[in-house]
Amino acid sequence: MMDSQENALEKAKVEELAAENAAEVVNNEPMTESAETTAEAAEAPAEVAKEAAEAEVAAETVEKKPAEVVEEAKEVEPAPKTYETKKDVIDRLKELAHSEEVPAKEEVEALKTAFYKLHIAEREARLKEYLDAGGDPEKYQIVPDEDEEVYKSEMALIKERRSKLFLQQEEEKQENLKRKLEIIEKVKSMATSPEEANRSYQQFKQLQQEWKEIKLVPADKANELWRSYQLYVEQFYDLLKLNSEAREYDFKKNLEIKTRLCEAAEKLDSEEDVISAFHQLQKLHQEFRETGPVAKELREEVWARFKAASTVINKKHQQHFDDLRAKEEENLTRKTALCEKVEEIAQRENKGASDWEKNTKEIMEIQSEWKTIGFAPQKMNVKIFERFRAACDDFFGKKAQYFKDLKQRFSENAEKKRALVEQAQALQDSTDWKSTGDKLIALQKEWKTIGMVPKKLGDQLWNDFLAACNKFFEARNAATSGTRHAEKENLEKKRGIIEKLKALVEEAGEDVQEKVQQLTDEYNGIGHVPFKEKDKLYKEYHEVLDKIYKELNISVNRRRLDNFRSSLRSVAERGSGALDTERARLMRRYESLKQEIQTYENNLGFLNASSKKGNSLIDEMNRKVQKLKDDCELVRQKIKAIDAENSEQE
Repeated sequence: MMDSQENALEKAKVEELAAENAAEVVNNEPMTESAETTAEAAEAPAEVAKEAAEAEVAAETVEKKPAEVVEEAKEVEPAPKTYETKKDVIDRLKELAHSEEVPAKEEVEALKTAFYKLHIAEREARLKEYLDAGGDPEKYQIVPDEDEEVYKSEMALIKERRSKLFLQQEEEKQENLKRKLEIIEKVKSMATSPEEANRSYQQFKQLQQEWKEIKLVPADKANELWRSYQLYVEQFYDLLKLNSEAREYDFKKNLEIKTRLCEAAEKLDSEEDVISAFHQLQKLHQEFRETGPVAKELREEVWARFKAASTVINKKHQQHFDDLRAKEEENLTRKTALCEKVEEIAQRENKGASDWEKNTKEIMEIQSEWKTIGFAPQKMNVKIFERFRAACDDFFGKKAQYFKDLKQRFSENAEKKRALVEQAQALQDSTDWKSTGDKLIALQKEWKTIGMVPKKLGDQLWNDFLAACNKFFEARNAATSGTRHAEKENLEKKRGIIEKLKALVEEAGEDVQEKVQQLTDEYNGIGHVPFKEKDKLYKEYHEVLDKIYKELNISVNRRRLDNFRSSLRSVAERGSGALDTERARLMRRYESLKQEIQTYENNLGFLNASSKKGNSLIDEMNRKVQKLKDDCELVRQKIKAIDAENSEQE
């Protein structure tokens, strides 16, 4: 970015110097009718009466500045040569830096633009390749370009030569100013009397020629210098007497020259290259201005013809730039629209890799379209490109970060699954069928919660995990095949109890509750059923119990308490400390529930119930608090039941 700013500043400086030189060329000898008249008077014949000469000079000394002729317009140089590689650019720079010719500003600028276009394209290609390979944008480092160092070295030599040229031109202008002032003084000394003017005519002609050969002078002195020169030349011709024959000869010679110039100017209308035609016209104007006068009766006619041809070329020249500016504005509008598209894409939410690839393809198509659009106006060309590039960088930076994070998640998920594979493999040879089976089932559930990993690695890990699980369950099935018959018998027994419970729903006796309790005790005393039927049977059993308790107005917690009491004896049979262990567990549960209830009640005090949503939240929390209180009471009753069982045993 710094390089592009330095290049822009350097370009602006060179263009400013060129503009000053161009202004000096235009202002050095302004094209006026009085200048032409002065040149005509230089050829006046000695035999013409002094009064006639004075009348002619007086009539022609009114200053006019024909804007149609010297109309200035922005110039566009021919299309620069296309360079395919940085080496081609550097080779040309070396030719310019070490040759005798003075490098033209336009070619130097074209070489500069071509080099940095290729330089930036290479740098962006390397960055894209790095990001596409999964590189970290924050760690990316720009590799120094040796070609850029060579480029800067050669460009410095060219700048130095151009700077020396500029200083030489300034010195030359001062020297030219001095010489022209000396010519003015000499002409001034000749314009003192008719006799002196006649004697000095040949010397005067030499001074005129010398004046024409002297070109650039400082711009701030040009007009004043020309007016002084014109004044004393007119005074000289006022005193000069030439013979009529010489005058007519000069008029005829000048008419031939100016007619040829008119024809050349008219022929430029068929020139296809408008810029070239304009430059050729300027040279014709210079020659027309330096050519002496024609006969008085033909002056307006010749001048009108030349001016008309000039107007045609000038209008074409101006129209060319009007069209160019309109095209640049159109290009700016199109490029602005593309910037907005990329900015919109960069702000989209990408839910997965497919979204990123879809949007990447869209941006690549936009970039291809961008390359087909020409330059925008000079003041906006760099700005619009920087905006476009910033939007593209924003998108591709986010994309790189996404895939970096995705790669990290894949790595973390793979480590988690490897850990589960190792745990499953450690359990695959176990003969603790119940405990190990539960552990493997828990591992399978945990496996489902882990996210994706790359397909090839994921398939391998899954096959290893599945093989370990299958090895255990196949061994367990083989070892426990004898228990399946018993499980089927238990299934039939439990289904029979469920049918009995369904029949109790229709009874209304006082002992219904006792019968329910007996059946539930019997149900709980039956052993395992086939694993595949367990959930279905459990659901059916509890549905009928829920219905019975609802009909009998027995609370769920009461039912759970009854079930707990019925199971206390089996707990006590495990050993003398089993009941104490269970009581300690329940006490911890009791304290935990009390703490949770307090937390919810505290939170309720901070809620604002002014909105519908607030009321809904408060109601939900109140229901949770009530459920916790019911659970807390159930735990308390269970503790009392254990205490009662302990007392009974004592």
